[in-house]
Amino acid sequence: MGKHIIEEASRCLQCKKPLCSKGCPLGTPINKMIGLLLKGEMREAGALLFENNPLSVVCSLICPHENFCEGHCILGRKSSPVQVSDIEQYVSRYYLEQYIPPRPAETKKARIAIVGSGPAGITVAFILALKGYRVTIFESEEKIGGVLQYGIPDFRLPKDILEKLRRVLVQLGVKIRPNMLIGPVVSLHDLLRDGYEAVFIGTGVWNPKPLRLKGETLGNVHYAINYLKNPDVYDLGDRVAVIGAGNVAMDVARTALRKGAREVTVLYRRGEEDMSATGYEREYARLDGVRFEFYRSPVELTEDGVVCVRTAMEQDAEGNSRLKTVEGSEHLFEADSVFIAVSQNPRNNLAGIEIGRTGLVITDEEGRTTREGIFASGDVVTGARTVAEAVRCSKRSAQAIIDHVEG
Repeated sequence: MGKHIIEEASRCLQCKKPLCSKGCPLGTPINKMIGLLLKGEMREAGALLFENNPLSVVCSLICPHENFCEGHCILGRKSSPVQVSDIEQYVSRYYLEQYIPPRPAETKKARIAIVGSGPAGITVAFILALKGYRVTIFESEEKIGGVLQYGIPDFRLPKDILEKLRRVLVQLGVKIRPNMLIGPVVSLHDLLRDGYEAVFIGTGVWNPKPLRLKGETLGNVHYAINYLKNPDVYDLGDRVAVIGAGNVAMDVARTALRKGAREVTVLYRRGEEDMSATGYEREYARLDGVRFEFYRSPVELTEDGVVCVRTAMEQDAEGNSRLKTVEGSEHLFEADSVFIAVSQNPRNNLAGIEIGRTGLVITDEEGRTTREGIFASGDVVTGARTVAEAVRCSKRSAQAIIDHVEG
């Protein structure tokens, strides 16, 4: 592994205007990190990554690198790009394992509540704790990580990484209250009453988006995001159909094969070029044995599978493409179990702040909600996005919290 990392790092051209950093939502200083690594300054390289992105160790594994850093590497124009993800994972994991928390100059008295410990909540917790604030995380599940823990399979993100992050948070003095869903019993108002000078909401998107089709409540129909929380409690049978086109659909399909399904097929109403899953994730799904059926649109769910119609693209008089249903094409796609993987919405359990029509929290660009002292960012504000984008927004929110408390 070390030899591969050095070989890849040595390929870096050390561009004066690194396009890899421009392609990263967080502007990760990749060339500087690689330069430090090659000089033998591994700890300094890790610190550079961690200070820019506390979840560098996670992003290095699950970012769509072909769209971000690696997709912008100048070497990729004529050969293969530098495998930034491998280098970043090696350096950031080393740094986390050797982590020694710095002693803040002073422990600030301000107490901050963080609701939800997904990418957004963890990012804000790290930034504020390192500044000396007293941070308490309220997590509705038993372990921290949110979507990283309960929405991404182990084969994409080993969960020991999240345990390392938890350990570092505790070392920094962060208190964690697991199995604590804010809303039904304890409200946002209660947190402000108890002396928290700011509350940050990073609760993500956990309610599956339904198709509203006949048969959606049948016993062999499941929502993808629910399945990924604990796949072992499901009996799927041999043949599985997955309705959807994003990375969650790929994760469910690949997990189902690993858990014993003999045949897993992704059904999508458009063509492959329109799928929101990255090319990288689609190719890995194919390698695992996932099948794809394009231009099939579900109209009903049954205990025998999915009733579909065939679709096709056509151009209207103005030359615009639109999807049309092929007449007389209705047919049954046989399956023992069916997964619905067509996006998620937030839980509607937080009162006292303004929520948009789709259930997303309304904030300004810095994450301030409509109520003084309450902030939010990540998927609960933007809808499902990448971890890197959640970290970028949350860094701004952390600064807004500091400005609010200090101001």
